[in-house]
Amino acid sequence: MAGLVAAYLLNNWAGIPFYVLALFCLYFFRDPERVTPPGDLIVSPADGKVVAVVPVSETETRISIFLNVFNVHVNRTPVPGRIAEVAYQKGKFLVASHEAASSENEQNTLTVDGPSGRVVCKQIAGLIARRIVCYKKAGDSVAAGERIGYIKFGSRMDVIFGPEYKVTVKVGDKVAAGSSVLAQAVSRGARA
Repeated sequence: MAGLVAAYLLNNWAGIPFYVLALFCLYFFRDPERVTPPGDLIVSPADGKVVAVVPVSETETRISIFLNVFNVHVNRTPVPGRIAEVAYQKGKFLVASHEAASSENEQNTLTVDGPSGRVVCKQIAGLIARRIVCYKKAGDSVAAGERIGYIKFGSRMDVIFGPEYKVTVKVGDKVAAGSSVLAQAVSRGARA
């Protein structure tokens, strides 16, 4: 609308910046369908680049995914199950690709009780991202790859899980929400 008004009041070229901005917003908020692979897996909750695969304790691993402004920003649940908790935390707006963003930035944490154990998924705001949207609440049942919300503009997603799963990605890998496998369940005999 602003583009049309500028073109009408000034000249046809005056509306171009507004048209470009509108096209970028349409591109940014795209929401493609995804096919989630079957099996006892953890799928990526976001499109982006794996920036960390680190142990956070003796029994937990964290995979961090950085989303730049050109990635799809719709977030999906990494495992099927029941949402045990949704917790919002105010915080800073550090660059989302930095390690400190996992603990210091504004974030929304979903804890899902899945078939092989508890999986934590964090929607983390970044330097530009100032709004986290979450569609789910505690008690909701979710399917793997189901839409759970989005983060506006550049951001980060962290997935934390226990020894029930074995990591299948490495730092630098590009992943797609709902379809890329981050980890797969370890058989019970192999855990012992």
